[in-house]
Amino acid sequence: MIKKNISNPIKLVKYYKLINHNLIYNNKAINRYKRNNLEISGNKALELERLVKSIHSIKNCDLKNNATNMVFSDGNPKSNIMLIGEAPGANEDEEGLPFVGRAGALLDKMLSSINLDRKKVYITNIINFRPPNNRRPTDEEIKRYLPFVSRHIEIINPKILVLLGSTAMNALIGNDEVISKMRGKWIEKKFGNCRTSVIITFHPAFLMRQPAQKKMAWIDLKMIRDKKTN
Repeated sequence: MIKKNISNPIKLVKYYKLINHNLIYNNKAINRYKRNNLEISGNKALELERLVKSIHSIKNCDLKNNATNMVFSDGNPKSNIMLIGEAPGANEDEEGLPFVGRAGALLDKMLSSINLDRKKVYITNIINFRPPNNRRPTDEEIKRYLPFVSRHIEIINPKILVLLGSTAMNALIGNDEVISKMRGKWIEKKFGNCRTSVIITFHPAFLMRQPAQKKMAWIDLKMIRDKKTN
């Protein structure tokens, strides 16, 4: 039941319909973003290319050695909104793009509920290669890739940084708090020369397992919507 104190129940109902976890999604990835058609500054394009080469040059990494593809990013590198998830899964490893499986379909619907899509945001992960059996990355793996994701944030220079899930939160904010207490708050954070407003919300894969938490994710999404229009 929707409580009476919710300011806009119509939008909330629309949101729940958009992210109905019982929908059957097509797991085949859609290449929503063709970098060749984007006009980004030469410096940003060069820095992103250098970052890709740096990640490819990592040595003695079992994740890299066992992966099919490196999963770097999707979306618009000119966007003021950057989303960071955990790590690629099987679909992402196959296609070389983040969030292209069922969790990706849910993320698309969450973005749509606040009038966003992959042409208006930029998406990456803490880890660029799939962990075996989709397990959580180890602390050592996160530490290895943290300088690359920090540099990635600095290059994109978003005004809003959305961390999807506890792995992204722990990597970039710290291990002192649990996501249930940290989500839904704005945190001002600096990554290199980038000063950004960070918000933490639940990972779409978690919401598929715990649909009752979608009401909390909706609060976070509305905060993002309001922030981006200010």
